[in-house]
Amino acid sequence: MLTLLHLDRAGAEIRCMAPDQDQMHVVDHRTGEPVPGERRNILQEAARIARGRIRDLARVEARELDGLILPGGYGVAKNLSDFAVKGAQGSPHPDLLRLCLDLWKARKPIGAICIAPAVLALVLKRAESGASLTIGDDPDTAAALEALGSRHVVCPVEDFVADEENRICSAPAYMIDARISEVDMGIAKVVARVLEWAS
Repeated sequence: MLTLLHLDRAGAEIRCMAPDQDQMHVVDHRTGEPVPGERRNILQEAARIARGRIRDLARVEARELDGLILPGGYGVAKNLSDFAVKGAQGSPHPDLLRLCLDLWKARKPIGAICIAPAVLALVLKRAESGASLTIGDDPDTAAALEALGSRHVVCPVEDFVADEENRICSAPAYMIDARISEVDMGIAKVVARVLEWAS
């Protein structure tokens, strides 16, 4: 929501997208545990946040976009990749892989927030870009990024990392235990830089 808010305040035209498939599993966020037997569609669930204005990721092409921001959340590591299960041995969702690589080749900016830089590292492994990314200061996740060929940069929650050469920026957000006002500062910087590079 913070990403959408900053994009809207900047006057950006926002296009939300998600895969049209079932989630890896449904989680009861009070307990953090999966709910046995329950199923939910990623696109339908994401439509709640997008207020219905959303498209199937499979139908979105890089030529339609000026840039892309992956806002993160643990679902990204489970539904836009299998990083949550396989770590550096994982793979990105094929439609995300296609879209991100096409954007990267076209030198269109990509922002990644929270755990999303780990998913982006799975994508960028195919490009051998050696991009600089951050997930804050978690050593295990940082090691996974490094194993994928990205350079991890330690970063405080209120800041971000910009890789000018690859036109990629990232912020740790809730990868660090912080207040929402602190998380917001890093997200605002990612949004501003993506919009600057896109203009």
